[in-house]
Amino acid sequence: MASASLTSAPAGDAPSSPPAALNYVVAFVLVGLAWGLTTPFIRAAARTHRPRAHPLLERAGRLRRAVLAPCFAVADLLRNPRYAVPLLINLTGSVWFFLLIGQAELSLTVPIINTLAFLFTVLGEWYVEGKVISKDTGIGMALSLVGIALCVHSKT
Repeated sequence: MASASLTSAPAGDAPSSPPAALNYVVAFVLVGLAWGLTTPFIRAAARTHRPRAHPLLERAGRLRRAVLAPCFAVADLLRNPRYAVPLLINLTGSVWFFLLIGQAELSLTVPIINTLAFLFTVLGEWYVEGKVISKDTGIGMALSLVGIALCVHSKT
């Protein structure tokens, strides 16, 4: 009779095990990528964006123009795929982050993702803008990774 209690339960009744550490690592990297790597693309698109003329603004009074001009500028930016696609990816990273902080250790999630976002922003600036990664920045990036390792080590 004791063996009856050792039989496996139906799949729906099985206790859920916590996600593997690899899942968290992948999730942290994806959010860091979504936040950090998209920032240089968003900035480049915003810098080169030339809003089109809006006839309504030309006829509008001073107050109306002051209110409508920023609205038209935002609408023009959002219609630009060079701006909108990286922005959408960046915002998706925020949703992933929100989901992660409900699952992962908060004291690890925030510093790890923010550090990865910084690292990916530096790499993105190198790729998009051709910025040179200085020796000091490289050392800072390496120290940031050491800091992440220390945070993770302190929790194990």
